[in-house]
Amino acid sequence: MRLLRELSRRKLRTTLTIVGITIGIWALVVFSSMANQINGLVGMGTEFYADKITVTDGVAFGTSPMRLTDADTIAEVEGVAAVDPRVEVFWEADPAVGFSVPDMLNGGIPGADAGYESFELELATGRMLTVEDAGNVVVLGSSLARVHSAVAGSSIEIRGEAFEVIGTLQPTLTAPDTTGYIPLSTAQHLYINDLPPLVAESLVADEVVNQVIAYPEEGADEAAVVSAIEASVANAATMTGAEFEETVGATTLIFNAIIIGVAAISLIVGGLSVINTMAMSVAERTREIGIKRAIGGSRGRIIRELVAEAGVIGLIGGLLGLGLGAVVVVLANEMGRSGGTVLFSLTPVTAAFAVGFSTILGMLAGIIPAWSAARLDPVSALRYE
Repeated sequence: MRLLRELSRRKLRTTLTIVGITIGIWALVVFSSMANQINGLVGMGTEFYADKITVTDGVAFGTSPMRLTDADTIAEVEGVAAVDPRVEVFWEADPAVGFSVPDMLNGGIPGADAGYESFELELATGRMLTVEDAGNVVVLGSSLARVHSAVAGSSIEIRGEAFEVIGTLQPTLTAPDTTGYIPLSTAQHLYINDLPPLVAESLVADEVVNQVIAYPEEGADEAAVVSAIEASVANAATMTGAEFEETVGATTLIFNAIIIGVAAISLIVGGLSVINTMAMSVAERTREIGIKRAIGGSRGRIIRELVAEAGVIGLIGGLLGLGLGAVVVVLANEMGRSGGTVLFSLTPVTAAFAVGFSTILGMLAGIIPAWSAARLDPVSALRYE
């Protein structure tokens, strides 16, 4: 209470200092929460693409047609344990251009991975696809299920056609959340319809895929397997889990560098504000400090009192910044949740770091004025006007 009374003697100056720290911590909380979400997505994406090799046509990665027989060729490559031919198309025939990952439809053969798929999808409702399934049936990722308010047994419209929802998935924080899984034959016909007429006329729907997932044998040299696949299939382009992590990881490093920059700015602005406030406080309380020193107050006690005051300023600014940041994070997530876009993840570690950072910042910034106050000559301080 005594510390708060001391701070209340300089209401305007203390308030402005707290506001400066609050803004810095608010920015730190918001950007850190966004970084947490991005790092989580990248981590789950890395896990999703691990232990597999995605093979597509090199002319346009993931969009150009491949022959279904290419899957047989890849299966014969030394070191390949299983292959999973797939067709991936956009959920909408003409998807809107934006910054978010578009919703997708993925057609495959259930069980083609032969148990080598390490990323397990868990059901929320219904069941998974089976080899007997055909026609317009779909298993929805969690984001799609939420957007369309669908559960197993529902019916939804995809590209103007009615599809029966036979299952929905638990959240994975990666590609499956925005993917609808359909039989391979259904995806093949959708894909053919998306191709330019001249290209489509030269192809047979049941003989076309646009990617093949290859699962290396346990202990196989992945680099050697990749080279063998590229040598066996004309125009083949490959992507491994390590390449995904390297490509996307570079982006997260840049974003994390931005977070460090925000923290540095808050450190500079907040620190200078606290130093200014405490220096003015020392000047105004010179006689008071002199009296304390004259009646036996030690230099250490003076330093502790002033550093504690500075720490309280940092603590209050940190708590307010955390509260403001949490409000922004919650509101932004709720606004985007209906569209399946959750941009922020405020963790207890982030919250504790923000408050601890601001408190320590305040205490460090208060050391210089406190040290100056402790070195005041008691006699000179008592004469100070």
